Amino acid sequence: MGRGLKENGLSVVLFTLFLAFLIGQCVMGHREYNSERQEHGQPAVSYAGYLASSYFAEATFENWESEFLQMGVYVLFTVFLFQKGSSESKRVGVREAVDAEPKNPPGEDAPWPVRKGGWVLKLYKHSLSLAFLLLFLVSFALHAVGGAREYNEEQLQHGGEMVSMLGYITTARFWFESFQNWQSEFLAIGSMVALSVFLRQQGSPESKPVDAPHSETGG
Repeated sequence: MGRGLKENGLSVVLFTLFLAFLIGQCVMGHREYNSERQEHGQPAVSYAGYLASSYFAEATFENWESEFLQMGVYVLFTVFLFQKGSSESKRVGVREAVDAEPKNPPGEDAPWPVRKGGWVLKLYKHSLSLAFLLLFLVSFALHAVGGAREYNEEQLQHGGEMVSMLGYITTARFWFESFQNWQSEFLAIGSMVALSVFLRQQGSPESKPVDAPHSETGG
């Protein structure tokens, strides 16, 4: 157990923090949601009712959407774009190990898709970016569904017109919700790329060695 935790500690801690903050969101969101309902003379809802609400769905998936978009685009951009001096970039004009084609024949310990070859291997070569794209599209759709429900509930309260999910996607509100998250995600990852040129964190693979020159590219 101890060895397994040590070998997988990064993902365990990150997903534990995710669950902790998600629970915090649920608790505080439930209180906020019921506070807003009380202001409109509506009865309070249970935690289960809150989790099934459009309020929760919209707030959650519009954030997930931006995270998966950021990571997917970042993975793709690092294939062909460079930043001299950054630990997050490949070296300019140098063929890196990640650019190499799989060995033929592959080793016995190679992942199954590599040993299978053909279209399975072609798909596997881009599986990381494709996974993020799929997660983004699912989150985007759930954001649209939850947002449309929330929008229509507000329209009913104020005597406005109802819209479909596709109609909601064309509203300024939907794109405001998306863009306000997207811009912050690309600010964060852009800052990581730029700051890693000049700043260091000893012991982190996201940083260059402390004594590495600023012009050195790669971790």
